[in-house]
Amino acid sequence: MILNAKPETASFFSNREVEPGFESKLTVEDVLPELVARPACFFSLLSLGEVMLRLDPGEGRIRTARQFRASEGGGEYNVARGLRKCFGLNTAIVTAFAQNDVGYLLEDLISQGGVDTRFVKWLPCDGIGRAARNGLNFTERGFGVRGAVGVSDRANTAVSQLAPGDVDFEYIFGELGVRWFHTGGIFAALSETTAQVAIEAAKAAKKHGTIVSYDLNYRPSLWKSIGGKAAAQRVNREIAPYVDVMLGNEEDFTACLGLEIPDANADFSALDIGGYKAMLETAAAAYPNFKIIATTLREVQTATINSWSAICYAGGEIFSGMHFPSLEILDRVGGGDSFASGLIYGLLSGKPPGEALNYGICHGALAMTTPGDTSMASLKEVEALLQGTGARVQR
Repeated sequence: MILNAKPETASFFSNREVEPGFESKLTVEDVLPELVARPACFFSLLSLGEVMLRLDPGEGRIRTARQFRASEGGGEYNVARGLRKCFGLNTAIVTAFAQNDVGYLLEDLISQGGVDTRFVKWLPCDGIGRAARNGLNFTERGFGVRGAVGVSDRANTAVSQLAPGDVDFEYIFGELGVRWFHTGGIFAALSETTAQVAIEAAKAAKKHGTIVSYDLNYRPSLWKSIGGKAAAQRVNREIAPYVDVMLGNEEDFTACLGLEIPDANADFSALDIGGYKAMLETAAAAYPNFKIIATTLREVQTATINSWSAICYAGGEIFSGMHFPSLEILDRVGGGDSFASGLIYGLLSGKPPGEALNYGICHGALAMTTPGDTSMASLKEVEALLQGTGARVQR
């Protein structure tokens, strides 16, 4: 069943009329009963992943910059940070840093974001980062016809050396309690051992009734020297059977799981909603453990004008969410992570899947109006956007 479906067109974001009579009675308890059965936990969400120091040249270019703005960011971490700062939930991060002043700066930035740092693993620093170092991510936002650019410097980082047995997941999930566990394809790509840590954590989470979400987050630069898409598919297919909620964008499901999207063009510049619905149904059939599958949909008109929406599969139904056909972008990095945190907040709050999807879309949209990887939005702003409030001055 397609919910909130509109007539098929060549492009997902063409004008469409809502078909009447498609109101779902599906509840979050129907799809994720474990979430309702286990509300009392110390943490609402735990993320597992790398946190890097982002260095941003502002309106300029990396290659000509003379100063950078420093902030923290990471695909898995951004979800925990958004849930804490925007939605007010208690979250934590499992990661690792080299024990030097850059590591301490990252810890301080995470603490300012309200995310619990008690599970940070510290590796000794040898003075030059030969044994372990902290990751750097140079990111320029792009403008108009000039796309955003990311230059990461993250080889041999402390977190890439995490191995099974390094973190007491039994204590975290069994004694403290966590309602939702989140990790993703960026962490899994850092090394052979990090992929195994992701599986170890997911197994422990499921043993104790914790929901597991995974963002495929395909990054060609991470896989380039270790086998490319073939390696990405091998690793992600190994992790997929442990996942309850699978997330990704228009490219991720093809690159990471080998699920082709019918009628999609090579650069995903024009999106056909019919192909994406077929892909979601194929994913659900291939991995029956996926209780929710969500994909963001973005058409890049320019670096600063994108069409933005998302769809999700839940309980045998497919939901099409709100769409912003000409969303103005200040900084697109982290938009997908903010979508994930909004969706997860909606589900943790007991909202039905279609409504939770819109929380994700609106939070992602707002996050892309401010600089940095992490969201600066508030719950009040997210809910105002959900209700269609415009951008008039608030005084």
